Amino acid sequence: MKFTTPFALFAFVASALVAAPVADFRQHLGLQLYSLREQTKQSATGALDLAKSYGVTEVETAGTGGMPAEKFLAELKSRGLKPVSAHAGYGLLKKDVAAVIREAKTLGVTYVICPYPNVGKDKLFSEEVARQTAADFNAWGEAMRKEGLRFGFHPHGLEFRPTKAGNGETVFDILVRETKPEFVCFQMDVFWVTHAGQDPVKLLQKYPDRWVSLHVKDMRKGTLTGFHTGGTPPTDKVAVGTGQIDWPSILRTAQTLGIRHYFIEDETPTPLQCIPDSLKYLRGLAL
Repeated sequence: MKFTTPFALFAFVASALVAAPVADFRQHLGLQLYSLREQTKQSATGALDLAKSYGVTEVETAGTGGMPAEKFLAELKSRGLKPVSAHAGYGLLKKDVAAVIREAKTLGVTYVICPYPNVGKDKLFSEEVARQTAADFNAWGEAMRKEGLRFGFHPHGLEFRPTKAGNGETVFDILVRETKPEFVCFQMDVFWVTHAGQDPVKLLQKYPDRWVSLHVKDMRKGTLTGFHTGGTPPTDKVAVGTGQIDWPSILRTAQTLGIRHYFIEDETPTPLQCIPDSLKYLRGLAL
């Protein structure tokens, strides 16, 4: 094909990019290893055997099963499991972000995700706390970017309290606004967003360039929503596809926005039953 003008070349490339196929979420459907927390307590390698048996290849870590990071990585690799993301608590990040970075680099992950906000016993994620949190996140994110890592945050529901402005804004909006996109990204836990009374589809669309991954976790039909406690009984969590969350709409939107990683996080009372059931539903889901 011959192009006579630079504009013609630009138009061709642009149209090709627009027409590029959207990556299927199932290509990066993985497991948050916290799902096997009780099994890990009994045997970390046994839990990894279980993860392998589910046919997933991508995982997100929540600690290293009591092993040095090098040993844990070797155990993952021997089972064909690739650590893409790692959870690291706020306290650990505050105490020694350099240590978190070293472990993340040893594991070879792309993302380091803080899974819970810095709040006291009252669980009040206030506007003031959000601003201090944003400052910490920007600093940690900048340090991680220098080391080839991406830092992110996983809202847990506490962050969606209305602000004093009273215009529909939430404290989460402040956190997004005051964190720098080049340093801080976000992981959506669909369960906790829904539990807080938010619409996951609208929230994905509101910040299309900030979300990088999803925690896929369903909510029992009839569970009440609109709370900002960040807590609920385990029985409110059910196998994906059996609850009240509209997964086709959420996953279709996430795909369209280019979100790449989807981790099942099972917090049900029966993960060994529910993880396979969730995977079966998701692998068979047509969008």
